Formats: sequence, structure tokens, C-alpha cells
Amino acid sequence: MKKEMLINASQSEECRIAVVENGRLEELYIERASQDNYVGNIYKGKVVNLEPSIQAAFVDFGVGRNGFLHISDVEPSYFRQGGYDPAELRQRERDEERDNPRFQRRRHRSNGRPRIKPPIQELFQRGDDVLVQVIKEGIGNKGPTLSTYISIPGRYLVLMPALGRVGVSRKIEDEDERHRLKEILQELNPPKGIGFIVRTAGQGRSRRELSRDLAYLLRLWKVISRRVQTQPAPVDIYEESDMIIRTIRDIVSTDVDAILIDNDASYQRAREFLKIVMPRQVSSLQLYEGKDPLFHKYQLEPEIAQIHRREVPLPNGGSIVIDQTEALVAIDVNSGSFRTDESADETAYRLNVAAAREISRQLRLRDLGGVIVNDFIDMRREKHRRGVERALRDAMKRDRARTKILRTSPFGLVEMTRQRIRPGIKRSAYSDCPCCHGRGVVKTAESMSLEVIRVIMLAAQQPKVAEVNIRVNEDVATFLNNQKRKELADLEAEGELVIKISGSENVYPEHLELDCTDEKSNRINLPV
Repeated sequence: MKKEMLINASQSEECRIAVVENGRLEELYIERASQDNYVGNIYKGKVVNLEPSIQAAFVDFGVGRNGFLHISDVEPSYFRQGGYDPAELRQRERDEERDNPRFQRRRHRSNGRPRIKPPIQELFQRGDDVLVQVIKEGIGNKGPTLSTYISIPGRYLVLMPALGRVGVSRKIEDEDERHRLKEILQELNPPKGIGFIVRTAGQGRSRRELSRDLAYLLRLWKVISRRVQTQPAPVDIYEESDMIIRTIRDIVSTDVDAILIDNDASYQRAREFLKIVMPRQVSSLQLYEGKDPLFHKYQLEPEIAQIHRREVPLPNGGSIVIDQTEALVAIDVNSGSFRTDESADETAYRLNVAAAREISRQLRLRDLGGVIVNDFIDMRREKHRRGVERALRDAMKRDRARTKILRTSPFGLVEMTRQRIRPGIKRSAYSDCPCCHGRGVVKTAESMSLEVIRVIMLAAQQPKVAEVNIRVNEDVATFLNNQKRKELADLEAEGELVIKISGSENVYPEHLELDCTDEKSNRINLPV
């Protein structure tokens, strides 16, 4: 399998990174200079408001918008501010775990964080300083989501001050390898009270490579700690690397055959980073100097255009339809022209497996998150339903965002969640249509004509109105002047007024401009 990373940084306003496997687009990252990106940054903030009803604090961290800090994202060292002993709370959890066998499962879902939390209003007061990290961009009117569980990623390790122990990523499943990595970390003897997790990229790495990464993270943490102690809040303490360095750090490994960059400054920056962190990969870095734009050379532009479409065709027929709403993402699988010589149930199963793989790919490419409901084609056999669930889980394993997939519901739906860090690519690239306001549909000429007639009927009831001028879309004007001519004449006679309707191609289908005047051409405002 040939795997390449293509970095399009030729335009200063936008940077795009594509991961291509055997000529097929598998991952896409887009970042624009005009869009603020705070995820991963660490700030020393100040509590400006507390909301006990939702157990949250609002924190000014110096970017103009207050961040949202929920009690579930407050790490135990802050409990002491409210007079609570974290050790006592942990003991209460152990007692619950002993008495309630389901407690362990609930704790696993909370990523090992304490489930018993004191009231947030007892931990913080307005004006308190708090060290926070942005874990999710603000979406719409919502501010960024914050956490006091600080994590600083390196190449192979993640430094987590609140963890206080060493661990290994769950995505590394080989037990012997997990044991080896954990032993190496313990032998490196990290400072007491500071935790480290081995990332997936650390699998198979030597003691020397892990030691070098640990030393780098510890130096960085000393700088951060010094700034926290000396700088007044609100202040920026640590900023994540730019997208090029961040993506190379998180994705590039020995299975990446080539990294192509079409901008010399970005190429030099990436080269310096690779020399320090991944010297073995420097040879895979290339400066693209071709005449054709990089993404056009690899025929990626049509694929990128497709990820903004509602319907996605499947390779052998059929399609999936993706609808994104404010609360969730709905994905429907359609059979279309997909046919096999097998039974109807076997045909549905094969199409659903293909759809499951494409759904996983589209979720990554579009960066969709939150609740996702997949409506697969109905299957009668239990083994087929389980097979589709397994295919979806296997396809989602390569996704770096956290996901959770439920079993097929009685209605044939597969519900899942995917970690939402920032708004999806579609919402970043598009704004709501000013014509339909994001509905995706507009009123027909007939519907608009009926609305215009109702407005004119209201005007006809006003004793001072002598003339009504209506400006609408040309199709609506044509419908009124032809299909509604008699009704308009009756309204003129009844109200003793003149009705003038003009149409224009340059206005929206739902445009309605009303101008009412009296006999002296004075404008009259109607209560519409």
C-alpha cells in the first residue's frame, strides 16, 4: 500500500493536508488563517461567572469569548480549594465499586476520572485563577469548552500532570508490547506526580526514542510552570503547533512513503521539525515544484468537492445520504442500482458493509461529530446485523477522534457518537443561504403568490391606502399577473386602490417588497 501526505500551503489564507492511500483520499485537514483555532492551547484564566444549576464555570482566558468549564472537567487537585480531600473521595468510589458491580463500567465510560464530584460553586469563586486547556472549539453562540486536565502531546508520549502515573494507549492492543512500553517508562523514572501516556505512535519504539521525547516534554513543562507562576491572568501560556507540524507529529510514521509540500517556507519548517523529532523520516520529505497545483496533480479536487455533497455514491451501486442538523447527523443507506445474484438479505448485507466503510471515511473527511444515526437497509438475519456493526467498528479504528458505537436498534438503526472538536468542514467552508436561510428549500411561486394576496387584502382594508406597489421575484409576478388577475382586479375595486406588481430576476424567490402610499404619495406602513 502506498501512503502519501500532501500539504497544500501555497495560499497564505488556507492550508490543506490530505492523506492519500493508493490514490484514494482517506483523510483531509483544512485550516484557515481567518478562523481562530484554540484547541490544545493552555491558558491561565480567571473565573468570571458560576452557574450552579448546570455545574459549570465561565472562564475569561483572554481571547474575547468566555470558555465553558464543566465540573466533570475539573481535576481533583482543585477539590482542596473547597475543603474536600481527593483521597477521601477516591475511597468513597472504591466503596461504591465494591458494593455496585455496575460502577466499574460507569467509571470506564468516564475515562477513569473521579465520578464523585463536589459542587463547583464550592471549588471556585469569581476572580479565581485557573489553568485550563481548550478541548473543543466554540460552535455557533457557544464558547470554547475548557478542561483543567492538561495534556501536552509529544511525538510518542503525552504529558498529563494530573494523571500522576504512567500508562499506554488503549489502541495498542498487544499485551507484550504494552508491558514492554510500561516497563521502559517506569525505568526512565519520570518525576513524581507527573503522568505520561505512550501514544499509538510509540508502538515499537526504542528506549532511546522514548527517553528523548520524555526529556523534551519535561523541559516544555518547566517553561509552562514558570509562566503560570509569573504571569497574571488571563494570559496565553502555551500554544499548539501550527497544523502542518501538528499533523506531521500525529500522523507520520514509517508507513508514510512520501510527504510533499508545495511551499518552500513550510517545507523548511517541516524539515527542521523532522530533523529534531523524527530524523529517519527526513528523506521522505519533498518540496513539490511541479507546474500543476499539487492537489490537481493527484486529482483530489473532485473528491474534495464531493465531500460537500449530500449524496455519496458507493463503488458498486447504491449510495449514502448525509444530512447534518444542529443536534445530530442522519445517514441513510440507499440500494439504488446495487444488485447481486444472491438472496435479498445477502444483497442488503453486502451493500450495508460497503456503506459502513464509506460512512467511516466520510465522517473523517467531513469531520462530523456529535450524535450520528445510521439507517442501514433492513436485514433479517442476526449474523448479518452483527457483521455490519463489526465492519463499522473496524473501519472506525483508524479514526483519531473518540467514537462509541451501539448495537443495532429494534428499528434497524445504528447509533454512534464521534468526538466533536471543531465545527465540521462544511460549516467552516459554507454559510447559510440568505435565500432559504439554511432550510435547503424555498417557497414555490404559487405559495408566494398566496402570501402576496393576503398582504394586499390587508392593505385593501386600510382607508388611507390609494396605491400598493409589490416587488417580487419574476416567476411570482408572472403567476400573479396571469393566474390571480381576477382576484387582484376585485381587490382594486373593493378597496378603491391601484395595485402594481413588478417582477425581477435579481431578487430571491421569497422576496416580498411592499410599498403603500396615500393619494398624496405619502408612505403608509402596514402592520405586516
